[in-house]
Amino acid sequence: MARKMLIDSEIEEGTNFDFDLFVIGAGSGGVRAARFSASFGAKVAVCELPFHPVSSETIGGVGGTCVIRGCVPKKILVYGSSFGNDIEDARNYGWELSEKVDFNWKKLLEKKTNEINRLNGIYKRLLSNAGVKLFEGEGKIVGPNEVEVTQLDGTKLSYSAKHILIATGSRAQVPDIPGQELGITSDEALSLEEFPKRAVILGGGYIAVEFASIWQGMGSTVSLVFRKELPLRGFDDEMRAVVARNLEARGVNLHPRTNLTQLIKTDDGIKVITDHGEELVADVVLFATGRAPNTKRLNLEAVGVELDNAGAIKVDEYSHTNIPSIWAVGDVTNRFNLTPVALMEGTCFAKTVFGSQPSKPDYSNIPYAVFSIPPLSVVGLSEEQAVEQANGDLLVFTSSFNPMRNTISGRQEKTVMKLVVDAETDKVLGASMCGPDAPEIIQGIAVALKCGATKAQFDSTVGIHPSAAEEFVTMRSVTRRIAAAGKPRTS
Repeated sequence: MARKMLIDSEIEEGTNFDFDLFVIGAGSGGVRAARFSASFGAKVAVCELPFHPVSSETIGGVGGTCVIRGCVPKKILVYGSSFGNDIEDARNYGWELSEKVDFNWKKLLEKKTNEINRLNGIYKRLLSNAGVKLFEGEGKIVGPNEVEVTQLDGTKLSYSAKHILIATGSRAQVPDIPGQELGITSDEALSLEEFPKRAVILGGGYIAVEFASIWQGMGSTVSLVFRKELPLRGFDDEMRAVVARNLEARGVNLHPRTNLTQLIKTDDGIKVITDHGEELVADVVLFATGRAPNTKRLNLEAVGVELDNAGAIKVDEYSHTNIPSIWAVGDVTNRFNLTPVALMEGTCFAKTVFGSQPSKPDYSNIPYAVFSIPPLSVVGLSEEQAVEQANGDLLVFTSSFNPMRNTISGRQEKTVMKLVVDAETDKVLGASMCGPDAPEIIQGIAVALKCGATKAQFDSTVGIHPSAAEEFVTMRSVTRRIAAAGKPRTS
């Protein structure tokens, strides 16, 4: 996408604006961009919809999806869910639990809500301390350098800005099936008043797998319905199988190669009809079927901002739209939809536009995790991606073992680790792990991959004993060698 980049030093002399930067959306990317731009001396404003745990087209909150109705509250529920199995495991470690242990969903929900309220306040203070002006209301673009904010009382305010940054994120979508109004999305799932004893989850991605783990761990009967053979499409196939095996072993009912066709309200709950003619009954049906960029109400057509077929804002490698004064970061661009990536994009934007440091986000070797129980975490290429991209042979190293904790607790659940290595250069192309503490371990491995570490350097690193992490530096035997399959070598 060729276009001229307009940075702060290129604004025509004598042009007066209310702000150097106006950000629409105060989620992770928007707040980061606003704060860093202000640190470079820019006069910055940001607008955000009023706060509520469950979003809508007119409700949001400072902190955005991750803080209010995404990663943070979800991780709190993952912690809460994990204690049930921990208590069971504790019995073989000598803990005599004579009384029945009950789970109080409403207490956890209250604690979760208190925490996101606290974080919402922290994000507001971060903006204030950086000198960023916060407007509460809905923002839309009415010109290349003009934003209109509709306040809570309906009054409209108009502001001019040298640069406009769109950081409005995305929203959960629901499938178009009869009875769809009986289902919920992850927004509502994080704020249910009553704990669901029976749950059906449609979807095979992060959110579906995580909620299956959460609710099952808290005592719910969970059915996970997904269209593919395995959940987590796009991840390493071997690790997908490990996650599926773990879910099933912990009691989640898997329904692969299945879709839902209808939901029907009954006296006994929600009757769920599958495309195989199965009937399931649930207290809650969660649609975890993807998210769509929040662009519909921004009035982008008024200034000609280009969108793709999914409604995401098209940007170049600097997060610049086709309109010189308008930029976009985060999920609204549908590039790599993770909170830390939005933070990176916001930082690069601020450096490029106000810091005289043109900076492109680097999407290589981004680590990420699925907070299933136990979690899956990866960095770099999956085996399938490596095979697709490689010009030479690949070496795959794997290790499957019973974690030390399980040897006493008696839990039959393997930890699996994997390294994918370029046979010619010895460079480690990808690492993955499914097991306790996987995200904490892979975060460190990500630094090594970012630095271009070789398998020999992994092997020469002294391990921490006894730990699961040491397995990454003691995998000496090649599990399999994958030939280049006649792919032509390129220089």
